Amino acid sequence: MSIFPTRILLATDGSEAAGRASQAAAELAEKTGSELHVVHVGPNVPVALAHSSAGSEEVRQQSRDLLGRQLDQLREQTESRVEAHLRLGTPASGIIEVAEEIGAGLIVMGSRGLGGVRRALMGSVADSVTRHAHCAVMVVRDEDEDS
Repeated sequence: MSIFPTRILLATDGSEAAGRASQAAAELAEKTGSELHVVHVGPNVPVALAHSSAGSEEVRQQSRDLLGRQLDQLREQTESRVEAHLRLGTPASGIIEVAEEIGAGLIVMGSRGLGGVRRALMGSVADSVTRHAHCAVMVVRDEDEDS
């Protein structure tokens, strides 16, 4: 029995912070022989666009494109098995849902480093995932990031 997770879930939104998390997740998957899953939770389709198949499809396509680019980068970085998952909705809920579905042992995600007041007003996806996930969560921060 290994102490390392057999499935790692990388949460990505295409940001710089997510890029740092991607590198960490790829290295960890490679070194531990873990499967690497990547999830992107695209935005909810606004009610005004929900009745428009063009608006709804545009949001889905943008999310698929972002996830596809991330998947291509990961496949270049690691020989580990890589799978993609796309959800639309609330980021924290979508990440946790996918982690539970695949039986992830670790969730890896980036942090934008919102200050205390902004984090309190806006909330933090990383904070929410850390509080509600069934497994360990690794938050990759920028080395220069002020706490």
